[in-house]
Amino acid sequence: MAVKGEFAHLARDGAEIAVRVTPKASRNVVKMEKGCLRVYVTTVPEGGKATAAVQKLLARALGIAKTRLELVRGSSARDKVFRVRE
Repeated sequence: MAVKGEFAHLARDGAEIAVRVTPKASRNVVKMEKGCLRVYVTTVPEGGKATAAVQKLLARALGIAKTRLELVRGSSARDKVFRVRE
């Protein structure tokens, strides 16, 4: 699992954060791979459960409340874009 606030430098108001999601992973973790932010979640991709898990995990890694993250693109795709709200 990512350290709380490990990616805090990305959490600027209005910033858009692109992530690549891997559902049904063996553990929950956020890491930078080849210049891309990768989020691995153990949750299955059914009914938005994986997206909710990604939002929660990403918010923790950014050191912000999950309500500050707004999904902009990719509700049913592996590639998602979140915007940091004020």
